[in-house]
Amino acid sequence: MKPKWRRDLAPVWPLMRQTSGARLWLGAGLAVFSVAAGIALLALSGWFITATALAGLSAAVAFNVFLPSAGIRLLALGRTAGRYFERVVTHDATLAVLAALRERLFRGWARPEAARALAQRPARLLFRLTGDVDALESLYLRLLVPLAATVGAVALAGAVLAGIDLALAAAVVVWLLLAGAGVTAFVLRRARALALRRALALERLRGRAIDLVAGQTDLLMAGRLPAQCAAIGAADARLAGADRALHGLDVRAGWALAVAGHLLLAGVLVAGAALVERGTVTVPGAALALLLALAVLEPFGALRRGAIEAGRSLLAARRLAPHLRAGTGGPAPRPTANTNTNADADTAATEAPPPPPALVLSGVRVNYPVRVNYPGVARPVLDGIELCLQPGERVAVIGGSGAGKSTLLAVAAGELSPAAGQVRALPCTWLTQHTELFQDSLRDNLRLADPQADDARLWAVLGAAGLADDVRRLAQGLDTPLGEGGLGLSGGQARRLALARLLLRPSRLWLLDEATEGLDADTARDVLQRLDAHAAGRTLLITTHLRREAALAGRIVRLEQGRIVAQACRGTPGFAAELARLRPP
Repeated sequence: MKPKWRRDLAPVWPLMRQTSGARLWLGAGLAVFSVAAGIALLALSGWFITATALAGLSAAVAFNVFLPSAGIRLLALGRTAGRYFERVVTHDATLAVLAALRERLFRGWARPEAARALAQRPARLLFRLTGDVDALESLYLRLLVPLAATVGAVALAGAVLAGIDLALAAAVVVWLLLAGAGVTAFVLRRARALALRRALALERLRGRAIDLVAGQTDLLMAGRLPAQCAAIGAADARLAGADRALHGLDVRAGWALAVAGHLLLAGVLVAGAALVERGTVTVPGAALALLLALAVLEPFGALRRGAIEAGRSLLAARRLAPHLRAGTGGPAPRPTANTNTNADADTAATEAPPPPPALVLSGVRVNYPVRVNYPGVARPVLDGIELCLQPGERVAVIGGSGAGKSTLLAVAAGELSPAAGQVRALPCTWLTQHTELFQDSLRDNLRLADPQADDARLWAVLGAAGLADDVRRLAQGLDTPLGEGGLGLSGGQARRLALARLLLRPSRLWLLDEATEGLDADTARDVLQRLDAHAAGRTLLITTHLRREAALAGRIVRLEQGRIVAQACRGTPGFAAELARLRPP
């Protein structure tokens, strides 16, 4: 059975290899080169200074100062260049991996119910998008790269010391591996629990702060504002406690490595003195060994800090892994209705088969848990839904609040998975009750529907939606920045922008949820006329409680308590009766 950390990182490794595999290896190699050049620079400098001092004390000794000094300059330049290119390559590779992770994460959230579940916890959603994804950068930059540099430094030190004395080299390598691996393993083990503590504390603090900012009026009216501030203070205290615990672990690990380093230097100093006394090595060679042991400790400090960060990275990988696995292949295509495969071969050769239905709901049941009065009991919001829409048909679904109209659209759009039954639908576009606009330019808000659309097409759909003249009057036109939630546009303009975005999509099935809710009569009438004009040949499923919207349909379906209780087609008395039930303009 794989260790837990390997299972958590399983979705990350393939993405890292596919996105930046060569750059990741190159960055690690440059890190090893930089550390090796730094160690060699310090060791050679110590040897050179000691050798020149001894040569100065003895006039009879001839000493070539040019070759070592040239080596020192070369190593200094190489270390500087290596460190620069290491930073460029490793950060470029890491940023590419993070960008791919965010794309994969969004694809994972595109599966049914994922976005709905996360939208109920906006603080957690924000933390996933920022903290968890950013935490994964430490996995490579602060753990794997320092680990490669540390292994390279130990290997270099062992190789150089083996040329001086094999026993000394073996002792130094074994001590470095024992001390470094022991401290790193200890930090990794303790950091995971502390990282979990800190992540939960930070998530709770963000959630409480968001609640305070978003609901300060309600909290003030209810007299709960001081209590909310006190809760934020308590969450901040828990976060500070988790930070102190992580800092304490870092200090203890640094102290352990410092003690191990001092013991190593003392041992090398004693061993070097003994080797000089036996005549096995010269004084400059002993100085080289001592400074080599001092320099080889440098990458262990970076590895210690990486081990501290690894707890946060592994926790982030564990929390993101399910969404990353779900997004490996992109959104699954929606299945279309089955055609008749038992038709006579001669008939099939002479007659084209009828087009498949645009939407089929067969025996669909959707349950929502009811936890207030009956904990753990599921109540069906939709039960036994049988509905079929032929291509080009327009159907309006009516019913009171809570009848299940919006849930029906969520099932048809693939956003909600039914507890029972089957759903077959063509690719669709869903115009929800609330216009979703983002803090970006007007052009980029439109291009959410079609990233490849040029300005000519954007102006065409704006004209079709009746918004082109308003946009031309803006100083920056399509480049006009919108605030959060489309701040800067009126409600009617925002709805027209949503309509323009709908027209950009080439889908043949439109799902319209309260398309003109909250608009004044004139704006609503204009929006509906434009929808009617541009919906030719498309299939429409409309949920509404307004007569003006249901009038677009050729069939009305009435829902009550999650069941279809009546259907009527245009031109029948039942259609007029169902239309009369709805609220007039």
